[in-house]
Amino acid sequence: MISNYSGNLFNRNERVIAMDLERHDFQLEELIERIKGHDHRLVALQIPEGLKMQALEMMDEIEDETSAKVILAADPCYGACDLVHDKMKMMGVELVAHMGHSQMNIDSGMPTQFINVTYDGDPTIDPVLPILAQHRAIAQERLAEGEVANLSEEEAQDRFLDAVGRIAPLKGSKLGLVASIQHLHLVFDYKKRFEDAGFEVEVPVGGARLTFPGQVLGCNYSGDDDEIGHYLFLGSGDFHPIGLALHTGKPLAMLDPYTGDASEMGTERIERILRQRFGLIMAIQDSKSFAILIGEKPGQMRRSLALKLKRTLAKHGKKGYLLALEHIGPELIDFYPVDAFVNTACPRIAIDDSVKYGKPLVTPFELEVALGEKKWETGYQFDEIP
Repeated sequence: MISNYSGNLFNRNERVIAMDLERHDFQLEELIERIKGHDHRLVALQIPEGLKMQALEMMDEIEDETSAKVILAADPCYGACDLVHDKMKMMGVELVAHMGHSQMNIDSGMPTQFINVTYDGDPTIDPVLPILAQHRAIAQERLAEGEVANLSEEEAQDRFLDAVGRIAPLKGSKLGLVASIQHLHLVFDYKKRFEDAGFEVEVPVGGARLTFPGQVLGCNYSGDDDEIGHYLFLGSGDFHPIGLALHTGKPLAMLDPYTGDASEMGTERIERILRQRFGLIMAIQDSKSFAILIGEKPGQMRRSLALKLKRTLAKHGKKGYLLALEHIGPELIDFYPVDAFVNTACPRIAIDDSVKYGKPLVTPFELEVALGEKKWETGYQFDEIP
């Protein structure tokens, strides 16, 4: 299945793995009762990419059990920020059923029911325990080091590129336990298992965009705190782990409920991404004109941030052009005669897709570093939508 851009079930950047669909619980019962209770006649179904092979079966079940007709919103869906909105209303749709993501603090302008999908997995913790022990030792070493001050420019840049240890100081070495949405029901059971194995465990609670304790999204890791020294992710693929490692600068282990495999997010991979981001920052330092990308999707629209960046560019004698798009891709923007792009839409576009563009594509933080508004020694700051 393929994981997602949000709090999500499946994302376009993850490897395809064999799914045991019999162990997934697609909870359609409440949706069917709501359709019957309100006598809805036209319903839209929105499904993550990795579940779309099941879409026609779900449509059949809804139509067999109710008087409603179902329209599949077949555009790519990468998270709860990808809600179907005005287009469905114009078609006369009365209710949108959004499958496999948790509700966010956004309003799509349409009545929307979020449908849970859970997976009945029960991997043993034994394979991941040696990795966690190593990561706890790293966190304890960082605790002993304390905060480093008065860095030279070269030392600050080295810290920027360090995959583990960029964010300092720590106040604890707890294990942070997080999961993707379909495995969140396992979190507190596994918290006890890891505590019984000798770890001090915290299930982080994030901001308004995160619905459940222990939840991580592709664009939000706000539950992190300085008592947590390392992490375990319950889930598959590397979409969420890459974002979590970039955001926190902390060691990260992974336990896959589908396969039972244990692994870690290698520092080499994160440092390769950081070197790429460093290179883009250096590449735009002499750029004179920028296109600032604004996402039109309700969950990705950061107009105020885009306007702030335009003012910041003007302060530095540079030109900023505001471009609003629902979907962002190189074929839609590369032809504009600017030196670089700044992304304020989905934060993962700049991180995951920048190599596809003919010009530098940077985050708001990266632009501010290039302009001297922010400093290297703060370490890399992952772009988040709060």
